[in-house]
Amino acid sequence: MKIQLKISFFLLLILFNLKILGQSVINGTVKSTKNQKLNNVNILLSNLTKTRVVAYNFSDDKGNYILETNKTGNFILSFSALGYKKVETPITITKEIKIITKNVTLEEETFELTEVIIEAEKTIKIKKDTIEVKVNKFLKPNDATVEDLLKKIPGVTVDIEGTIKVGNQEIEKLMVDGDDFFERGYKILSKNMPPDQLEKIQILQKYSNNRLLKDIEESDKVALNLVLKEDAKRQWFGNFSVNYGIISENRYELKTYAMNFGKKNKYILLSNFNNLGYDATGDINHLIRPFRFGEPASIGDNQQVNSMLNLRFGQGNFKKSRTNFNNTELVSLNAIFNPTKKLKIKTLGFFNWDENDFFKNSTQNFTAKNTNFTNSEDYTIRNTKRIAFGKLDVTCNFSSTQMLEATTKYNNGDFFDSTNLLFNGNSTIESLKHQNTLFDQKINYTNKFTNKKVFLLTGRFIDEKAPQSYRINQFFYADLFPNLTNVDNVQQQSEDQLLFVGVNAHLFDRKENDNLFELQIGNEFRRDKLISEFSLLDDESVLDNPVDYQNNTTYSVNDLYIKTKYLLALNKFKLVGNLEVHQLFNHLKTNEIAENQNPLFFNPSLGFDWKINYINKLTASYSHNTSNAGILDVYQNFTLTGFRNFSKGTGTFNQLDASSFTVNYQLGNWSDRFFANTFFIYNKNHDFFSTNSIINQNYSQSEKILIKDREFVSVNTNIDNYFKFISSNLKLNLGYSKSQFKNIINSSNLRNITSLNYNYGFELRSGFSGVFNYHFGTKWITSEIKTTFNNSFTDNNSFLDLSFIFNDNFDIELKSERYYFGNLQNDNTYYFVDLDIRYKLFKNKMTLGIVGKNLTNTEKFRNFSISDIGSSNVEYRLLPRFVLLKLDYRF
Repeated sequence: MKIQLKISFFLLLILFNLKILGQSVINGTVKSTKNQKLNNVNILLSNLTKTRVVAYNFSDDKGNYILETNKTGNFILSFSALGYKKVETPITITKEIKIITKNVTLEEETFELTEVIIEAEKTIKIKKDTIEVKVNKFLKPNDATVEDLLKKIPGVTVDIEGTIKVGNQEIEKLMVDGDDFFERGYKILSKNMPPDQLEKIQILQKYSNNRLLKDIEESDKVALNLVLKEDAKRQWFGNFSVNYGIISENRYELKTYAMNFGKKNKYILLSNFNNLGYDATGDINHLIRPFRFGEPASIGDNQQVNSMLNLRFGQGNFKKSRTNFNNTELVSLNAIFNPTKKLKIKTLGFFNWDENDFFKNSTQNFTAKNTNFTNSEDYTIRNTKRIAFGKLDVTCNFSSTQMLEATTKYNNGDFFDSTNLLFNGNSTIESLKHQNTLFDQKINYTNKFTNKKVFLLTGRFIDEKAPQSYRINQFFYADLFPNLTNVDNVQQQSEDQLLFVGVNAHLFDRKENDNLFELQIGNEFRRDKLISEFSLLDDESVLDNPVDYQNNTTYSVNDLYIKTKYLLALNKFKLVGNLEVHQLFNHLKTNEIAENQNPLFFNPSLGFDWKINYINKLTASYSHNTSNAGILDVYQNFTLTGFRNFSKGTGTFNQLDASSFTVNYQLGNWSDRFFANTFFIYNKNHDFFSTNSIINQNYSQSEKILIKDREFVSVNTNIDNYFKFISSNLKLNLGYSKSQFKNIINSSNLRNITSLNYNYGFELRSGFSGVFNYHFGTKWITSEIKTTFNNSFTDNNSFLDLSFIFNDNFDIELKSERYYFGNLQNDNTYYFVDLDIRYKLFKNKMTLGIVGKNLTNTEKFRNFSISDIGSSNVEYRLLPRFVLLKLDYRF
């Protein structure tokens, strides 16, 4: 593993050296004699005889340009634009000179137009902070959704879960013709909307969610806007898709999508019914609770109720759709109404019913303080959920400088989880009934009272409840309750309640020299109520409610704060300082015993942003942060958090101190042929919560304890390079993290634990215009634990996707995957093949296809994981092979 890692970093250094040493950069600014910066000026670098062009580009909206070449010698650099005299200047490029700056002034020229030259439209246009991409240059016949199209756009990536990033930054939202329906829940749109009615995609840089903050706030946010074709507007269009199993029984998908974007009213209607393992929504919390860290008017976004128990399990380092035995019904009805020019009303209705079955077998080996045992668990799990979510957004534009926004949300979720568990040979049944009810109201007023000053006033009210009823038909805790001999089952009733009220006043003052001053004054009140009742039963009769296993805790925090921020702009260097002052009023009531605490603390931070030149950017920041303990940190007695796990908090107030240092270096821009980004973070927790645990074969008890000093280090590098000679894009990913923490196990001394993780890999995607395209890659993941024992393993994932587009009517896509799981002696390598064949019966109307999943019919897979208390082997059951007949109809 260490040899592989050294080779990977050595190859990385070679690539950097070849890129940096082999390329020369010519940059500068083009302006007129009137000192106006000129855009779309044609810049050509040619040989001395002007018979061959070495490099070319156009100036952007700010008059800046950049050329890259690996050639050396004497050349002619020419600048030409309609209405200006052409300028030519000799230039010499040597191996020693890497960056050459040439600023040029063009003189106006009058001329007689004797002919008309029609120039082909560019595939990608740059207009200030907006990049426009022509869809028809990237759209392929086999692109079924917007997600499929976005994967082909340069600089845009879509990960396995559907998260969309531009460069290395996740987008804020995915809009259609400037209107946003789903906020951070954009996966509902990207996973369901067909792309054939799109004209272009706009990448919006320095994006502001509030239009009155554009060019006022210091924003690095990115959003995407899907621009419809003209003939797709003001009429209904969409698609209807049905898949049905022709080999495997009872496999189906029914998907519909319809849209109408009129002048005043806009509608998006979609539905998805499937049992193919396909997740049509992504993480539903991104829709219900879209959280944006540091966003103006985002008060309350990070507030959510905390639930004690959870019977939902992950699938490890593996594709979710392979293990998702689902039965999903999704309906979403969305509309925008514009009754007047000043009033916009957005409505969203979301309904989701789902049944998920999950199967896993595990063998867990425990090793700590001379205690060793092995547990076996054979799980069959069913999760049932019914979610109804509604949102109403009302925006009133009083004028071009004043705006009022009101958002009302209501969510109602009913969940029932059940497991059939064989634990060390004992048949065990768990059941968990739980609900979630959320009412959320936010009002935001914005006033841009001068050209450079904006005032925001925001209020937020949240009321959320999450009751739970858990029962298990076995009694594994005889050692904890030795006096009770007739217990045959246990139950726990709990309720978590959250009430949040907040108000925030925010002032932005952008100075003429581009400096920015921000001031926030606010108050946030949060009250949590945690009630849990643990009962030992004989059939339906309650035998005992142990005193140390009951909770009735009310925890209130009132945070009165002032936040200041100043950005000092010094040409290409920006210095940013922050200071937050928090006065807390904490109130804790536990089992009729109440106590108060009123801490005052300061959170400072300092950072800089240095744009060294057109292709080099460096940012760094340091912060010291004091945070307040939450409800799950302060409750006093034990609660059941799993069929064999009990946990409790500290029973008192705590504040935690931490320091953080981050550095980000960027070489190139994400839209360039070469782009590299390295991110480093060092975090020191001066205080942190750990656990003091008693772990036995049948149960474990953990209580939180406050410990000093924990460290975390992480380094991640991403490299993106387009090779023109093979029309392919190469991505390299390297990552390293190290975490050091401490805990106590079975009355031991404080244990020092070090966790190490490495990941390294690459992928190569072609962009051929012909019949054939490919996409392949591989990734290694290494994990290592060092404590009283050492343990490590390495996993590898590889894939190869082949696409054949024989003509406009017929195409084939073949996807294959290979998984290797380290530290498994047998059954450690798994292969998967998926097939998608499409034939258009009627162009742009009807498509017939065949879809095959898991054609190798791999029925299960096993992986290996490690922790500071041992290791485990886990086996998962997979969706079997199925083949579907598919029919798509577009209207």
